[in-house]
Amino acid sequence: MTTKLLFEPVTAGNLKLANRIVMAPMTRAFSPDGIPGEDVAAYYRRRAEGGVGLIVTEGTAINHPSAVSSPRIPNFHGEAALKGWAKVAAEVHSAGGKIIPQLWHVGLERKIGALPNPEALPVGPSGLNLAGEQVTEPLTTAEIEGLVAAFAQAAADAKAAGFDGIELHGAHGYLIDQFFWERTNKRTDRYGGDLVGRTTFAVEVIEACRRAVGPDFPIVLRFSQWKAGNYSAKLVETPEELERFLAPLVQAGVDIFHCSTRRFWLPEFEGSELNLAGWTKKITGKPTITVGSVGLDSDFLIPDKEKSDEDNLERLLERLEREEFDLVAVGRALISDPAWANKVQEGRTDEILPYTQQSTSTLY
Repeated sequence: MTTKLLFEPVTAGNLKLANRIVMAPMTRAFSPDGIPGEDVAAYYRRRAEGGVGLIVTEGTAINHPSAVSSPRIPNFHGEAALKGWAKVAAEVHSAGGKIIPQLWHVGLERKIGALPNPEALPVGPSGLNLAGEQVTEPLTTAEIEGLVAAFAQAAADAKAAGFDGIELHGAHGYLIDQFFWERTNKRTDRYGGDLVGRTTFAVEVIEACRRAVGPDFPIVLRFSQWKAGNYSAKLVETPEELERFLAPLVQAGVDIFHCSTRRFWLPEFEGSELNLAGWTKKITGKPTITVGSVGLDSDFLIPDKEKSDEDNLERLLERLEREEFDLVAVGRALISDPAWANKVQEGRTDEILPYTQQSTSTLY
């Protein structure tokens, strides 16, 4: 087995990357008052020095009072936070890496009374949480338009701060995904209806971001079938439905799709071995990022602690050779070991630091 294919230079959309390794976005909550400090810049710089081709930051709050649910989750608005993020981008670039922020609004996943703005109610397309329970009133059209504008402003600020693109978080049951999903979107106006109608909010966000950053600035969209706490949830049941779902998003201006799955090797639909990223690339022709338990030690990379006798990196390389997807996002392995990519490339896998639950609470 050779890992050479993982470490070849690659162009995905307008992103020219040193290799195919992407650092997946992972919430850390290490930014007091929403401001990323020198430690955050050092954290991301270490991953660039460790051989990661593209870094996607942890989720960052757009300028909306109920965007996130902790005062330690970083903002992507306000002079101090944006200055901090500009420092992060500069540090990553000085180490030879590329970096994009993940722009985030958690929607009805935020609980009433949550910090940093306990007076602000959570918001969602129909006021329904992931369990289908009524929590708040549906968003008004004016409120939706304000959210679209907030995403676009964050995109413009990312470009001004020196980032290499943006990622919109449209997965895992957060705000954009709540518009996608039939259980949480019961609207009868243009933002609801059938599968295509439920993409309208995302389409307007993508189009507004595109206007804000121009034609050449990369826009990545992360989406998933599963939701937080509901791993069997499905946006679509067939390749034909996936095609209907993706078409308006492509037309709106997505350059790269980040296809979130829990295990990259599992087929998405019956009758084909293609995973979600594979199907998305086949349907759209756009570059895709695969993600889901990528690494060498299956004991720590399988979320529910199932055992696997196969080395999942070998399965990953087989799929890369078939050009099923273009980029590979690595999550927890890069929390525990910033040099994971370099060690894999150099054949030093026996030196990789193992992941533990304590890894997620470290400043390393």
